[in-house]
Order: sequence, then C-alpha cells, then structure tokens
Amino acid sequence: MTAAGPERLTARPGAKLAGTVRAPGDKSISHRALMLGGLARGVTEITGLLEGEDVLRTADAVRAFGATVERRGEGRWRVEGAGGYREPTGVVDCGNSGTGVRLLMGAAAGFPHATTFTGDASLQKRPMGRVTEPLMRMGARFEGGDRLPLTVRGGGLQGIEHVSAVASAQVKSAILLAGLHADGETTVVEGAPSRDHTERMLGAFGASVEVLDRPDGRAVTVRRSSLTGAPVDVPGDPSSAAFPVVAGLVVPGSEVRVEGVLLNPLRTGLYDTLVEMGADLTIENRRDAGGEPVGDLVARASRLKGVVVPPERAPSMIDEYPILAVAAAFAEGATVMRGIGELRVKESDRIALMARGLAACGVEVEEEPDGLIVHGRGSAPRGGAEVATAGDHRIAMSHLVLGLAAEQAVTVDEPGMIATSFPGFVALMRGLGAEIRGVEISES
Repeated sequence: MTAAGPERLTARPGAKLAGTVRAPGDKSISHRALMLGGLARGVTEITGLLEGEDVLRTADAVRAFGATVERRGEGRWRVEGAGGYREPTGVVDCGNSGTGVRLLMGAAAGFPHATTFTGDASLQKRPMGRVTEPLMRMGARFEGGDRLPLTVRGGGLQGIEHVSAVASAQVKSAILLAGLHADGETTVVEGAPSRDHTERMLGAFGASVEVLDRPDGRAVTVRRSSLTGAPVDVPGDPSSAAFPVVAGLVVPGSEVRVEGVLLNPLRTGLYDTLVEMGADLTIENRRDAGGEPVGDLVARASRLKGVVVPPERAPSMIDEYPILAVAAAFAEGATVMRGIGELRVKESDRIALMARGLAACGVEVEEEPDGLIVHGRGSAPRGGAEVATAGDHRIAMSHLVLGLAAEQAVTVDEPGMIATSFPGFVALMRGLGAEIRGVEISES
C-alpha cells in the first residue's frame, strides 16, 4: 500500500455479512446545498454533507465564486453567500463531477461575467451539449465546443420552455438555476420525471418555483428570484446504500441494515426492482428529514429471480444499474434493462464495462445499444477475474460486491476513484464482515 492507496482491490467470498451501517450523505443533495448556499444571501448550515472528492470540488468552486465556505466538523459545513456568484479569478476545476460542472454552468450563466470550467481526463470526455444548448437559447455564450474545458459568458438571460427528450436531473437543474436570473418564466418539461432535489431545495431557499402535471409531462417553472440561506440536513445516499444492500441480498446468510437512507420516490427505482426480484428487503423507521422522506433499509439474503425493468423507471435509478446487474447475475433467469443509453456517457461507458466485467466473471450477458440483459442461473457466478474499471467508481464497487459472493475472488483496478462518491466504502464493508483487501503492484 502506498500513500495514494492500493493499485488493486480484491473481494473474496467468505463469511456472511451482518451489522448496521449508515450510508454517506446523498451526493445530489450535497452538491445542491453548497451551490444554493453560495447563490443565497446569508448563512446556510449543512449537516450530513458527503465529503467525497466530487462534493469537495463543488465546495472549492462555490468558494471561488465568492462565497465563504467552512467545514465545522464531520459532515458539518457553513456557507455564507452574498446573493450571487462573482467572477472567479482562475479556472473552475470540477474534477470528476459531471453533476458539479453541469449545475455550476447553469448557475454561472445567470451572471455577467466569464467562467472557464475544466475537469479531469474522464470528465473532459463527457458531452456537455445537452446543457450548453438550452443555456445558449437563454442567451448564454459558450467558447470551447461540446467538451471541457469551456468558457461560459453569462448575463442578460431570457426564460425559455425546454422539453427534455431524455429525463435528466442535471439538464433540468442547470436550466432552473440559470432561470433564477433570467427575465420571464423558465420552464422544464419532462415526460418521465427525474430526481426533484433542485426544485424541492429551491423552494426551501425562497425561490419562486411551481410544479405542475401537464398532458405533455411534469413541468417545473422558476421565475427570477433572490435566495435566502436555509439549513439543510443531508440524508443518506440511496445510490451508495445500494452496495451494502445488494451485498446483503447475495451473500448467503447475511442480514444488513443501512440507516437514514433517502427514500424520495424519484430515487428508489432500484429498491422497487429488487423487491420485484424477490428480495427480502424491508423499510423501517420511516420519517422526514429536511423535507425529504428517509428510512432504514434491512436486507436479508434472498433467492432472486430475473425481471424486466420498465424503461420508464430508468430516471429513478440511473446510477444503480451497475449494481442491479450484479444482483441479476445471482438471480434465476434473465433480467432485462433497457432505455439506459445515458449510461454510455457517464464516467465511463457503463453498459460496455458491466457487460465485459460480468462476462469475465462467467456471467452470460447480452449488450444492446441502450440496454443490458443479464442471464442469471440462480447460483453464484464463477468470478475469478480482474476487472478493468476505466476509473469508474460504480463499476469498481459493483464488481467488488460480486466478488463477495462469487465462487472465486474478484479484483478491480483503479480503486482510488471510489472516494469520489463513497469515501470509506472499504471500511464500511469490512465492518459488515466483507473481505476486501488492497494489492500494490510492484514497479519491477
């Protein structure tokens, strides 16, 4: 092990998993709490903030835009905004965070200055056109094309109505944040609703926001608004909770409890699907935290069966398809996942990488342009592979979960990227009894 961490991680099958853990703070809400706190006038106190690398990049960006951003303790942050974003003195580097850069572009577009955004090598490969095109219709100007680095010159915006061809919370949120400083109304219409944290939080910060169900879809409208700082209590991330939950379902004899998980109905598609597959998965202690429903998830080892996942469910679980594919590898029969073409332009081509990794572990997989079909045999896959992750944290964590219940150990490369969304993943899983160990590769 080096100071930078292991170059490989290996998960081995072993004892049952048992215990109670708490998922890290929800990444989507953490990003938005920092951004809106910076846009607002006054103080925003945040508890439960996810302190992964992606969110910390957003904290740095909000600080560069002129807000005072201070860490007061584990998960406790204080943001004091001045009622808007000033022009940063340097380039805003969002690291690996697609959510961070796309939402910040929308927010920055509302102000009459130039901001240059960049990211790491992975983020520079991801398309930005779905965000820059509607922002240009509003009057923002972009230099640099469809990939980072690019510069946005904002100010003088006019509200638009944007009909999303594909439901995307990132696109919707970028437009709504720009709409806070545009003339007239700004409306985003989605045929299938994406996660709604932005509109929920905008209302809590005092924005003029309206949500209507129309014949053509769900319409969210904002008007020019001044925000006021507000407290934000960040619940546990359902995307992160998915890893210990699925591990609890596929490792024989296991029972795992994950406390304080966000249960917003636009984020729980994976859990609905697992129940349809026959998972012994229950929700206890339902409650409300910061305007969002939360609860404790209890997962017990289960015999799963393959299902057809409705394509319209994709927006509510778009980040969870890799771990769902792992659950499907242990199920009896085919699990069909379609309408997930967006996965090809995430941190990696997640459809291709999951198909390749599962196949290397002895799982029968069919890859489609916008889908994946996993043929499970109702028993543990062979495993025994070293999986290339292309630096994608969810690909890495998903295959490590597979390794905990496969016949043979599974190794993943580039595990350092796990910290972008789930710092402490390995320690949490080890606390439940998982055998996950780091391997350093010799330089000789």
